[in-house]
Parts: sequence; C-alpha cells; structure tokens
Amino acid sequence: MLDGFISVATAAVRSGTPLLYATLGEILTERSGVLNIGLEGIMLMGAITGFAVVYSTGNLLLAVLMAMVMGAIFGALHAFFSVTLRVNQVVTGLAIAMLGKGLSGFWGKSYIGVVAPRFEKLPIPVLKDIPFLGPVFFNHDILVYITYLLVPFLWFFIYRTSAGLTLRAVGEAPEAADAKGINVFAHRYFYTIIGGALTALGGAYLSLAYASMWIENMTAERGWIAVALVVLSTWDPVKAILFSYLFGGIDTLQFYLQVSGTTVSAHILKMLPYLATVIAVVFTSREKVRKLINAPTALGIPFSREEEVA
Repeated sequence: MLDGFISVATAAVRSGTPLLYATLGEILTERSGVLNIGLEGIMLMGAITGFAVVYSTGNLLLAVLMAMVMGAIFGALHAFFSVTLRVNQVVTGLAIAMLGKGLSGFWGKSYIGVVAPRFEKLPIPVLKDIPFLGPVFFNHDILVYITYLLVPFLWFFIYRTSAGLTLRAVGEAPEAADAKGINVFAHRYFYTIIGGALTALGGAYLSLAYASMWIENMTAERGWIAVALVVLSTWDPVKAILFSYLFGGIDTLQFYLQVSGTTVSAHILKMLPYLATVIAVVFTSREKVRKLINAPTALGIPFSREEEVA
C-alpha cells in the first residue's frame, strides 16, 4: 500500500509541475493588476513551440527558450489590448485562449504521431535514497527541480524586496504608485510578459518532459485549472506549489482508480479536477472571501493616467 501511495505522490509532482509553472506566471501577472484567463491557449502554444523546435533541432534548451519566447509574445499581446487599449481583460483572455488553441492545433497537425527527444529523469544522489521523500521529490527531470528553486525565489521577491513591493503597489493602488513616479504601464507590461513566458514553460513541460510527443489539446484544460489555483493559493507562490501538487494528485488518482478496477465511471473520475476547480472558483468569487484572501484590489481594472489627472 505504501508503494502505491509513493507512486501516486510521485506522479502528482510530475502532473502538478505544468500547473505550477502556469500558476506562478499568473500570480506575477495578477499581482500587477492584470487578469489573464488565456492561460490554456498560452500553454498550448508553449507545448507545440517546444516540441516543434526540439523535433527540428534536437536541442532541448533551445526548445525551452523558444517556448518561453512564444509565451512572452502572447503575454505582450494580452498586455497591449488590456493595458494600452484597455479592452475588457476577460474578453481579451478568452480571445488569447481561443487563438492559442486554434494556432496550436493547426501548427501541430504535421507533428501528430512523431516522437522527439525529451528531458530524462536526473535522480539526485543521496537525496533520492531518502525514504518516501527521495522517490517522490528527487527522482525527476531538471524542469521539476527548477520549480523547487523558483518558488522560494518568487516568494522572497514578492514579499521581501523593494521590487516586489512595487509590484504589489501597482496591483493594489496604481494611482498611488503612479503618484510616486512608478510607471504602472511598464510594470504591467513586464509582468504580463514574464507571466506568459512561465505559463508557456508549463505547456512546454508537457511535450518536452511529461511526454515525448505532441497531442492536440494536450494541456487538457490545465490552463483553466491554473487560473483557479492562483485564487486558491491567495497569490502566494508557496501555497501555489501545494495546491498544484494537490490538483496534480487528483488528476493522477483517476488513472490509479481505473487500473484498480473501480466501478466508478471513467468520465466521472476525469471530471474530478475540474469539479474541484468550479467549486473553488464559486467559493472564492464572493466579495467577502476576496477581501479575506487579500485579492489585488485593482485586479482586472484598467488604469488610465489621463483620467486620474483629470
């Protein structure tokens, strides 16, 4: 029974890693006051870009970098409409999601059924032999290990640096930040672009590490789950890793239950992570709850310096 639990926990880390990258990226974006619900499309574009590059060149590092560049481009596109043109951010996010889904499906047609190099497991000496913790956390690929460093780095950046304080100020009180000489537009652009790059890396993980092939819509709606995880984690990177692994575990558990011969319908099992997401979103959509979990005050609200001056 212990071996089975270790297997589920190990798979939860792998399954939760793409969710974690997307969640961390969106935390940065939303901390700046910009809401981007187009994560699904950006993840898909990251997945197909990474796979196309590694299939053509065999260079995994280049594949990761190009996937992040693609995510940055989509982030910049979202920022242009949301920050510069002040278009409704929900509408823009939906457009980004549909654009990414359509483009990835069209671009990926020629790659269906082919196999490319992928990131292999790199067990960490000594640590991999620790009972339970070793196989669960220290027997993965390099992209998983990067998140172990990225999470504490982002937590420290957001809560313990002047740049992080500026980021939070832009998302909480952009008028006050502007009055202090902070370029609200530049900061929102920057963090939306960085958020897009990290989100695309989450998608690239699926095609470069989780699997070694391209499958249309291979993100399986993980982008939408990541949007909910940002809220559940209360915009905190440390909580994000916990919820990402939790939802990764829920997603993984369905396969183990099917293999164990459970009589529960496979369709119901596949629905579990999305049902949990809906419940989370409904619960946290209440205004009192939003205040309780300290949601960025200016989240989703376009900023206009001209109107403020007027």
